[in-house]
Amino acid sequence: MQLSQAEPLVSREGDDEPYPRLLPRLLAAGGLFGLVAAFVLAVEKIALLKDPAYVPSCSLNPVLSCGSVMVTPQAEVFGFPNPLLGIVSFAVVTTIGVVLLAGAALPRWVWLGLQAGVTFGVVFVHWLVYQSLYVIGALCPYCMVVWAVTIPLFLYVTLHNLRRRPVAWLLSSYHLAVLVGWYLLIVALIGVRFWPYWSTLI
Repeated sequence: MQLSQAEPLVSREGDDEPYPRLLPRLLAAGGLFGLVAAFVLAVEKIALLKDPAYVPSCSLNPVLSCGSVMVTPQAEVFGFPNPLLGIVSFAVVTTIGVVLLAGAALPRWVWLGLQAGVTFGVVFVHWLVYQSLYVIGALCPYCMVVWAVTIPLFLYVTLHNLRRRPVAWLLSSYHLAVLVGWYLLIVALIGVRFWPYWSTLI
């Protein structure tokens, strides 16, 4: 890898990226949170495979129930437990973040590969959101951590890769509003879907 030919880690004056130091930290921290959540899910899945009567630590009530999610086909979409995919993916994201924090610059192909990864991740996450809400009818708290991490990773990697295009300039100006609105939409869907249960707790 020839760093001298790679694009700079931080935007130079006049560049249109408003958060040049945010992305490396987000990749490192977000990747680490996602990695921990995926690892814990993998451990819980192994325990459940060993003992079908095992109750995962994240099975808190009829709605927040990892156990209900882990036994579904959606939890093994590619023929193996989804957390294994998360462990590999978030380990790569964390490594890239640490490399950037160390001051390295990455070639374009790495950014494009990362873009492909986070795009697949955000599509997969929203498919899982739909499955959890409207097919399985239960939520996995650790999975929700992965959801929460994947969304900003996709948003800011995309803005970085498109930073010199007009649409990215517009999104960059309102990136926090976009992120908060995205979260609120998912929270609203969860609230509406499980309102019959939430209302019993009031």
